[in-house]
Amino acid sequence: MDDLVVVGAGPYGLSIAAHAAAAGLRVRVLGRPMASWRDHMPEGMYLKSEPWSSNLSAPGGRHTLADYCAGRGVRAEHGGPLPIGTFSAYGLWFAGRAAPEVEEVTVTELTPQGGGFRIRTAQGPPLFARTVALAVGVMPFVNFPAVLRDLPAAHYSHSSGHRDLTRFAGREVAVLGAGQAALETAALLAEAGARPCLVARRPRLNWNTVPQPLERSPLRALRDPHSGLGTGWRSWVWSELPWAVRRLPAATRERIAATALGPAGAWWLRDRFEQRVPVLLGRHLHRAVAVGDHTRLELTSATGESVVLDTSHVISATGFAPDLRRLELLDVGLRTALRTVGGGGTPELSAGFESSWPGLFFAGLLTAPSFGPSMRFVHGAGFTAGRLVKGVLGRLGARGRLPGSAPGDRLDRAAAGHPEA
Repeated sequence: MDDLVVVGAGPYGLSIAAHAAAAGLRVRVLGRPMASWRDHMPEGMYLKSEPWSSNLSAPGGRHTLADYCAGRGVRAEHGGPLPIGTFSAYGLWFAGRAAPEVEEVTVTELTPQGGGFRIRTAQGPPLFARTVALAVGVMPFVNFPAVLRDLPAAHYSHSSGHRDLTRFAGREVAVLGAGQAALETAALLAEAGARPCLVARRPRLNWNTVPQPLERSPLRALRDPHSGLGTGWRSWVWSELPWAVRRLPAATRERIAATALGPAGAWWLRDRFEQRVPVLLGRHLHRAVAVGDHTRLELTSATGESVVLDTSHVISATGFAPDLRRLELLDVGLRTALRTVGGGGTPELSAGFESSWPGLFFAGLLTAPSFGPSMRFVHGAGFTAGRLVKGVLGRLGARGRLPGSAPGDRLDRAAAGHPEA
């Protein structure tokens, strides 16, 4: 039986595996490495976060994005957007150096068994583990406006469903949303020869400003500190103090996770977008009807004005809605037994990212209502990986510590459920 099975091989899963292997745990990683980045983002996209805040996490700060880029003559500089393809390649490079070999299998079921867990996959016999870390990324939580769901499948799609946008050349495409995914998808569509139109409920688009230099006067740095999630004290808190967010009341944490760092476009995208993409802002989509091979969108404004938009396809760039009920690989009994944050559908977690079911840990998007908006970004992997592995060590210690493993610390005791933490 393995000590830890990590389900998911994106930035969070690979970072957790790197820390677990360094701690001497018997760990396996299941999934397609960097799948979301390799398979669900169109050619031509760029990383929105700064390169220095987009590192996967290994003990000692090794195997950074800067290390990867420097060895290949690639520029990864503050204020310079980095291609998604470069970041994906970095993740694969990291996986080959810092983590155990990834097993490219699809996990179909996770069930409690004998004080541990049985993990079924689509490709082979079941696996058994003492503890499991679910780092499943965002794809199980793709979010669509309800009014689209009655359309024929060929009429609409999610922005994460496209690797190549050239298939839309010469066609009208309505893009729904106001965040980076919507804005960059629309710009890429225009550049691929399509005729996109952006539709958003917001009355105006928000654009990030050009980042301030890393080297600034002490007064300027104190007024607007840099952080992994942007400039300013609020972003600094979300970036650097996830442990403090966790101590807030559940309703406050849910509100922060839902509203902090709202939709905005990268500064370097603005000219490309505004020169080529028409917009319909302040419009609410209240009906979508298939008319032959086209889709008719009925939109209303805040003043009740109606607009009808006919388009050949709708791309919904409306993000992801984390909810345990959509995590179908979890055994139903296990899923329904988990304590959740407030009235939401995400797991309540210990300081070591352990759920209310002993030995079951979570990472990534599902943890944002517990630890804050940093968990929606690659930057959160640095906070998560070390603490989660300490939580695993604490749980294993509670069941009988592994030979040769180090004594637990205060965080170990918290993850194991000891009240003094």
